[in-house]
Amino acid sequence: MKRPTIDHSLIASELRRVERRFMLKSALSLGGLAMLSGCAIDDEPSVEKALATIMGFTDRVQAMIFSRNRLAREFSTAQITRPFPFNAYYDQDDIRVVDETRWRLEVSGLVSDKRPWSLAQFRALEQQRQITRHICVEGWSAIGSWSGVRLSAFLQHIGADTRAKYVKFGCFDDYSTSIDMETALHPQTIMVLDFDDASLPPAYGAPMKIRIPTKLGYKNPKYLASVEVTNIFPGGYWENQGYDWFGGS
Repeated sequence: MKRPTIDHSLIASELRRVERRFMLKSALSLGGLAMLSGCAIDDEPSVEKALATIMGFTDRVQAMIFSRNRLAREFSTAQITRPFPFNAYYDQDDIRVVDETRWRLEVSGLVSDKRPWSLAQFRALEQQRQITRHICVEGWSAIGSWSGVRLSAFLQHIGADTRAKYVKFGCFDDYSTSIDMETALHPQTIMVLDFDDASLPPAYGAPMKIRIPTKLGYKNPKYLASVEVTNIFPGGYWENQGYDWFGGS
């Protein structure tokens, strides 16, 4: 008997919407959001508008306290989570694989050099290794070993305008997300090529993922296809469905 097809993205989106409504109701009942006292809790547009106000406020606060000089904790090899869990908005059987010899990272936006990059070019750059904790918005965490090129070094190589506000990531599994420039220049934000001292496997985002230990898991895109430097707010796959944009961990 064939199993019915389940749209996990729709389920996750609905769960998130219910969770956010519950959080808002709780906050209002505590009197913590007096500025939203005119919001009718059963009025969906009012709720969404109120939540957008709250999320915008939390984004601004997180950005204010973020510092490139504040590093995420690093761990020993003995503390690595094995096996490291697979996580995506689809099942592991649906992982998309790309020919790494033909893969090229597309570059666009406010940069002086828009030529695409190959894996060989990234391998030729200085590599950084970190053992850091991946924190998922769903409540679990895992420690992994990641190696790759600092995003800040790559941005320098392509002549990126680091006065720009955002860096957007597009992925060949149709995922996308974006980060602020300050996070992009953080020394622990890396373009991952290796996992646990071996080439990054498909389950974890081959041929390249972005590792940002100062952000929640959904801000760490896998299966990277493109990078864009921009001043136009880019949003993201989950962010456009109501998740916090800054996503600090």
